[in-house]
Amino acid sequence: MTFQEFLNVAFSPVNTILSVLLGLSVVYWLFTILTGLDIDIGIHSDVDVEADIDVPDSHFHAPDHDPTAWMHFLKFLNLDIVPVTYFLTLSLLITWLGSFYLNYFLPLPVWAGVLALFPLMIIGMLITKVMLKPLNPFFREINHKGEASYAFLGREGRLKSSIQDDKIGMMEVFIGSDPMTLMVRSKDGTRLEYGTRVMIVDEEPEKRIYYVQQSMRY
Repeated sequence: MTFQEFLNVAFSPVNTILSVLLGLSVVYWLFTILTGLDIDIGIHSDVDVEADIDVPDSHFHAPDHDPTAWMHFLKFLNLDIVPVTYFLTLSLLITWLGSFYLNYFLPLPVWAGVLALFPLMIIGMLITKVMLKPLNPFFREINHKGEASYAFLGREGRLKSSIQDDKIGMMEVFIGSDPMTLMVRSKDGTRLEYGTRVMIVDEEPEKRIYYVQQSMRY
């Protein structure tokens, strides 16, 4: 395969988006390795959140009582253990390789190549699950930065969404200069508005949900 053939296949109508995403993921990891910084994407909106997504360790945390098929699917892929950035990067690489070699050895019409991406994505996620499974004990013990898990009880921060009763919302906490987003509920069910300064006073087993109440310090 010549370099020109490589470029033609990698940036064909079917593979261009995958190639760009893979390139961006490489830039992300190089940036993370060289600077030691990570990109925290917060959702700043006054909404109630039903899904339990834990950003600080880049995991999806699905409570055991959550009956939704989506949460069960995430747990099936071990995304309540494996950092999402690791999983997505490896899944993208495997999908890209599958699509690249499929279109190289068996040139397909654009529509057929696009349709083939869906089973390739599913296969990529399943292969990624198997490949990362031996690392699950390691991921259980540390977060995505290789640091020990933080103790959040007693820490204060601001709500990034309103919470009330059993609704799950988001809270931003700073560990030094590092912003972290936790999934929280109101301790006594009282409505707490977006932007309210709160304190973590309790947590559910395995630190999946934190309970907060309004802080006395403003």
